[in-house]
Amino acid sequence: MLDKSYRPQDVEGKLYARWMEQGAFAAGRNDSEDAFTIVIPPPNVTGNLHMGHALNNTLQDILVRFERMRGKDVLWQPGTDHAGIATQMVVERQLAEQGITRHDLGREKFIEKIWEWKEKSGGSIIGQLHRLGASCDWDRERFTMDEGLSKAVRKVFVQLYKDGLIYRDKRLVNWDPKFHTAISDLEVEQKEVNSHMWHFNYPIEGEEGRYITVATTRPETMLGDTGVAVHPDDERYKDLIGKNVVLPIVGRLIPIVADEYADPEQGSGAVKITPAHDFNDFEVGKRAGLEVINIMDVNACLNDDVPEKYRGMERFEARKAIVAEIESLGLLEKIEDHTHMVPYGDRSGVVIEPFLTDQWFADAATLAQPAIRAVESGRTKFVPAKWTNTYYDWMRNIQPWCISRQLWWGHRIPAWFAEDGTIFVEETEEEALAAAKAHFGKDVDLTRDEDVLDTWFSSALWPFSTLGWPDKTPELEKYYQTDVLITGFDIIFFWVARMMMMGLHFMDDEPPFHTVYIHALVRDEHGAKMSKSKGNVVDPLDLVDKYGADALRFFLSASAAQGRDVRLSEQRVEGYRNFTTKLWNAARFCEMNECAVAEGFDPFATKDPINRWIVGEVAKCEAAVREALEGARDGYRFNDASNAIYSFTWNVFCDWYLEFAKIPFQGEDEAVKAETRSTAAWVLDQILKILHPFMPFVTEELWGNVGASRAADLVVSDWPVYPENAVDAAADAEMIWVQELISGIRGVRSEMNVPAGAKIPMIFNEGSDEHKARLDRHWDVISRLARLESRDVDADLPKGSLQFVHDGASVALALAGAMDLDAEKARLQKEISKLTGYMTGLNKKLSNEKFVSSAPEHVVAGEREKLAEAEVKLAKLNEAADRLSEL
Repeated sequence: MLDKSYRPQDVEGKLYARWMEQGAFAAGRNDSEDAFTIVIPPPNVTGNLHMGHALNNTLQDILVRFERMRGKDVLWQPGTDHAGIATQMVVERQLAEQGITRHDLGREKFIEKIWEWKEKSGGSIIGQLHRLGASCDWDRERFTMDEGLSKAVRKVFVQLYKDGLIYRDKRLVNWDPKFHTAISDLEVEQKEVNSHMWHFNYPIEGEEGRYITVATTRPETMLGDTGVAVHPDDERYKDLIGKNVVLPIVGRLIPIVADEYADPEQGSGAVKITPAHDFNDFEVGKRAGLEVINIMDVNACLNDDVPEKYRGMERFEARKAIVAEIESLGLLEKIEDHTHMVPYGDRSGVVIEPFLTDQWFADAATLAQPAIRAVESGRTKFVPAKWTNTYYDWMRNIQPWCISRQLWWGHRIPAWFAEDGTIFVEETEEEALAAAKAHFGKDVDLTRDEDVLDTWFSSALWPFSTLGWPDKTPELEKYYQTDVLITGFDIIFFWVARMMMMGLHFMDDEPPFHTVYIHALVRDEHGAKMSKSKGNVVDPLDLVDKYGADALRFFLSASAAQGRDVRLSEQRVEGYRNFTTKLWNAARFCEMNECAVAEGFDPFATKDPINRWIVGEVAKCEAAVREALEGARDGYRFNDASNAIYSFTWNVFCDWYLEFAKIPFQGEDEAVKAETRSTAAWVLDQILKILHPFMPFVTEELWGNVGASRAADLVVSDWPVYPENAVDAAADAEMIWVQELISGIRGVRSEMNVPAGAKIPMIFNEGSDEHKARLDRHWDVISRLARLESRDVDADLPKGSLQFVHDGASVALALAGAMDLDAEKARLQKEISKLTGYMTGLNKKLSNEKFVSSAPEHVVAGEREKLAEAEVKLAKLNEAADRLSEL
């Protein structure tokens, strides 16, 4: 016998261990040629489970459990990412607590320390995914620095280099002065800063007393100026184009050049050009042939290319000193308050410096073309479709991808340098030495590049490197192309686009997936983005501890409407815990009534209309869930699938069918009782199967403890398939008629505040013969569920009767004897008066412009919601009062 209550904390760990032990999640469990593959977006090895992970992995798990039950050979490929900067930062921080730096240890010892940390605690998020119920093939777990994946990285780098798609160049990059590495544009966070705009006067060479005024937000860079730009059509400066100015403090002569980058409407219309420290200036400098002078070192301190007094000075200290010296020279025109965007490293939190340095780049523009065509042709589609344009916008304007990082942790670049600077790019040092010998005609010493690759370079290979590429493995043959990629919109550029580029280039023009499903953000209950600084971050494991994994999973899937952010509501998570309780109690009810599927029972040959109806409802539910989860047409509608099985389980099965079934359970017709017992047990089994992908733990626990002995666990059972004629239209119409009649009577009782225990007479007039027959067949059910004392057909109405129309028939309820009509009228008037006063207060508050403009948005929205609810309630009260006045 089932326990009185379901305790997820006693069940979830036990069940997950059993699934793992029996290899329930392993790819290749069946010999189906129909494969279904999803690759997990590999979480950082430094990471912990957050709500975004919980949503992402819940949606993936729903699909893989669904397709596994449908008989497909499913691979859900798991793994973690080495996360270059993030991981190095964690270990460096640990060393700093001991007063040690990585330089004290040296590269090899430091990397050993990272591997030690990774083995000890780097996989904590995997255990957290277990708790969520993620059914990945954990035996195939990969790490982006596993030897097999490293082999793929080396192969890709070398081939792209030899194809001319990777090259080394001296260019401006986003330099992180804290981590001493280049970072990508996508790793730069733009923050609004209140600062100043400084206006400096640069003297015109040979024209005493004449100046050109330039404005800057970064005075420290002026020591590296190599030009001043004006617009070619700016009449104010036409006579100065081609002349020089004397760069203050430095004394260097720099030219005034014409370039459309200078905006005559901004400031003075003249801009200082510092090609080594500004991306726009770099391009102007190239067009004008200006000198490029880097005035900073890796720490963002001024170097030896500035006047001696500034050498070694930190950039922001130099800013103050330069402004002071410019002012002392009489060249400071003015200082204005100015708000502008400043780039910060998203991990280091320091201001990023445009920095001229030698880096490795991938020709992203060339690699992007097949990736654009794959989406244009429909071979890969985005769901929701709106993200297609986001993808196009970025891919069609893509810049060279800086793929080198000045870190120690990561895939070291397979490039070696000879003493004369000749570069040899090969997969191994032996091959590089051989190439060098062929080049020079003798053995030479080579030095390996110190840099490592951008983390996203290796994760771009994830869909095929995890399957054994570059070797031609059976897994690669069977599971590539993968099916749907489920990910967040924030890594469309980081990861999705780069997987598309690499997959198409290295897998014979085959995209890595046919669909990219972009899920939305999980926000707090007020719609705000979660952040530690706001203090509104909710740990998903706290909710799992409190309500169980199934409740959190179901909340996330039911909330995952395409294109709409998820608002986290603990109250709704609790509500879905109550759903597990409802299911549990329904199973106990069936168990107490000895429900079991009899040998030879055919649910599609039942005779009783109640049973024929519920069998058809099961088929409708399964079709709705299946169509919402399948990728065809507008599939991946997780909320629709969740709501279909929820509505069927709670409303149709529990609230209607089991109530209907109490009559035969308590009756003396043994044939109907036996059929209903088998039907109830069969329907419960179907619910467990259909609900399993969403709520794997409670469904598995019930599967193993209710009904007949099982041949296998639910996790490896088959998805239900029903005949096309599963829905009996006649039974369907009949039971809907019965439900609507009962609901109509209940509605009147509720509206009129009829005491729950009062039984009332019903008069049924003007109904068809079929209506009367239905009333006779189901009177026991109708009278019990609607709390009716008696029925009369085609009879006169007693005084104090209230009527409503049901399917053309007139249904009258004799209320006078069941309630005090005068007292109810008085109660309604009191409620109406109280509610009207409450609404007056709300209207007064919402008409107050000061309140509406100054109160938080969610507070105002809450007040408006209260008013809307009150208006609906008042309309119902007025309607009830009007109806009572007629009696």
